Formats: sequence, structure tokens, C-alpha cells
Amino acid sequence: MSKLTGWWKNRNSAGKVELYIRGSFHFFVPLEVLSFGLPSLASSQNKAPLAVSLALFLMMCVHSVLIGFLSSRALDWLAGRRERPVRLAATVAVLTAACCLALLVLRRAGSIDESLAPPLILGMTSFTTGALVLCMRQVRHMCWAAPVSALGAGLAVFAMGVGAAEALGYTIGVLLSGLFMSVAYGFSGWLLNTVNELDRARELQAQLAVAEERLRFGRDLHDVMGRNLAVIALKSELAVQLARRERPEAVDQMIEVQRIARESQREVRDVVRGYREADLAVELEGARGVLSAAGMDCLVEFEAGRQLPAEVQSALGWVVREATTNVLRHGDARTCVIRLTADDEGALTLLVENDGAPEAPAGPAGSGLAGLRERLAVVDGTLRAGPVDGGRFRLLAEVPGRQLRRVEVRA
Repeated sequence: MSKLTGWWKNRNSAGKVELYIRGSFHFFVPLEVLSFGLPSLASSQNKAPLAVSLALFLMMCVHSVLIGFLSSRALDWLAGRRERPVRLAATVAVLTAACCLALLVLRRAGSIDESLAPPLILGMTSFTTGALVLCMRQVRHMCWAAPVSALGAGLAVFAMGVGAAEALGYTIGVLLSGLFMSVAYGFSGWLLNTVNELDRARELQAQLAVAEERLRFGRDLHDVMGRNLAVIALKSELAVQLARRERPEAVDQMIEVQRIARESQREVRDVVRGYREADLAVELEGARGVLSAAGMDCLVEFEAGRQLPAEVQSALGWVVREATTNVLRHGDARTCVIRLTADDEGALTLLVENDGAPEAPAGPAGSGLAGLRERLAVVDGTLRAGPVDGGRFRLLAEVPGRQLRRVEVRA
């Protein structure tokens, strides 16, 4: 069953919306023929010769296929994968007008019954109007599609010598059906644009969250190294000047440079250690902020103020970081739960669970989880990760209570 439904579950929200809209427009292809063409041509009132009826039915089939093809190209344009199908839209519009004129000519010549032309003209013009609206970007242009089609149909009918009352009926019918299809097609295009923009905004938020963390680390490193490097540069220049004058103070300056360099090296190690072994509570709160900034509903539960050994905090902190990165990069998560609990024996359990996880990985397996298992192995911890029921992904890290006591004694 998972193989049958994976084509749907493995898509993100934007992909699901696009697939639904595209499938609806493809369904319109047989709908046009079955709703307008087939009932009219198979009606008992149709006295047209068999060859003419078959030609009209073939005309409706070709027209419906072209409308479906134009709708598909327009959706590709809205998704940014193709250029706007201007030539195809113009071809469909001209072909629709030619088919409608051919029907009116056949009606006037008496080759088809008078009741046969209205539903065929109504069906072709309404679907063509909707497809043309899908190729437009501005709402003010969309609003003119149905009135222009209705006016053109009414004038063409009146030019064929039909009475003004019937021409007005054609105009009103085409106008109402065209407005309905314009709203349907226009709303679908607007919905697809909106979902794609939201998906791009969510991806950008995740990228900004990662970039903000990188900037924070770069800022801390600059604050530590900026002053010391400036002092080293000044003292080195002073030492060069003193050495050229053969002054003994040059040695003292170089000794001072050496001391500052070693102090800078120690401070850099402290910064990196603080980044690599951050406080677990800080990592949990950071995960909440990053996931919330990415538009997710994130629930973080842990016992504030709990003192843990540095090695355990470092290992679990890295689990939180890697899990947060995976939630941002993989799947289409909307909710995420991060929970740190302890049992009666003091064993710690860190749970990270999110929805929107794909059933099959999008690419080759990374080394993130393997690295986490190595870090947890230092404190005798274990890591389990994988999909669970309901399209969710669960990561479970456990550190036994005996190891916590052993680390505390060693510290």
C-alpha cells in the first residue's frame, strides 16, 4: 500500500496542490466532451448526416485536448518551469473562434439542427475562456476575458442573420459560463502561486535561520580574534622597527607577541568548545526558535534547571542540533515535538518527532545519524531513528542512568 500512496505522501504541500489542480484540469478534457459534445450529437433531435456528426464530435475531442494541453503549459509557467504559452493560447483562441463560426455556418446552411449549435458553442467558449485566464497574470486582464468572449459570440451570431433576441441569448450564456470558468481557473492559478510562494518563503526562513547561526559563530570569533590580531600586528611592526635599529627591546616585543598568540589560541578553543559543547537548555530553546521561525508549530518540553554532566550535555546537544537540521531540510514538517524526560533511575530520553516525513529518503543516506551514534556511544547512549505511523519521523536518544552517575563521579 505504501508504494501505491508514496507518489502522494512523498510530495510537499506545494507539490500536492499542483498535482491536484493539474489533475482537475486534465479531468476537464473528457468532461467537455461528455458534458457538451456527446449529449448534443447523440440527441434524438440531431438530424445531421453521420459524417457531419462524427466531424463535430472529432472537433470537440481535439478542442478539449488542446484546452488540457494549454492548461498544463500554463501551470508550468505559473510554477516557473516554462515561458508563458502565448502562441499556444493564441492558437487555441483562433481555433475556438473558427469552430464556432463553422457551427453557425452549418446551422444557417441547414446541415445541423438549430438546437445543436448553442451547447457546442457554449462549451468551447467557456473552457477556452478559462484556459486563457490561466495564462494571465493581472486580475484586470482576467476580468475582460469573459465579456470579450460573450461580445464576440453575440456579434458573430447576429452577423449570421440570426435575430437580435437569440444573439442576446448567446451573449448572456457565454458571459455567465465564461465568468464561472474564469473564476475557477483564475482561483486555481492564484492558489498555486500562493502555495509556491509560501513554500519558497518557508525554505528561505530555514536558510536564514541557519545563516543566523553561522553569523553568530562568526561574530563571536571576530570579537575574540579581532583585538588580539590587531595587537599582534602592531607589536610585530614595532619589533621589526626595533630589530632594524638593533635595539634589545625587539626580543621583548616578540615575546609579548608570542604570549598574545597563545592566549588567542586558547580563546579560540574556548569559543569552539562553547559552540561544540553548548548548554543543552540553550540548544533546546534555540531549536524552538529556529523551527518556529521556519513556520512550524514546535513544542519543546524539558525540566529547566536540571544539572547534567558536560559530556552528556554535549552529546544530547548535538542530537538536538542534528535533529533540528534534518527537520528543516527533509520532508514537509508542520509540527515538531522535542521532549527530554528522565525516569526513576535517572536515565535520560530525548525524543524528536515531526510530521511530513517522506516514506523513502530523497537521496543517499548522510553521515549525520552515524556521527550522533558515535557521540552517544561515549556516554553509553543509544540512538534510534526512523519513520513511524501517520507519516511521522521519530528520533530517540537514550542515556542510561548508571552512565550519568559514572560521569558525575569521574568529574
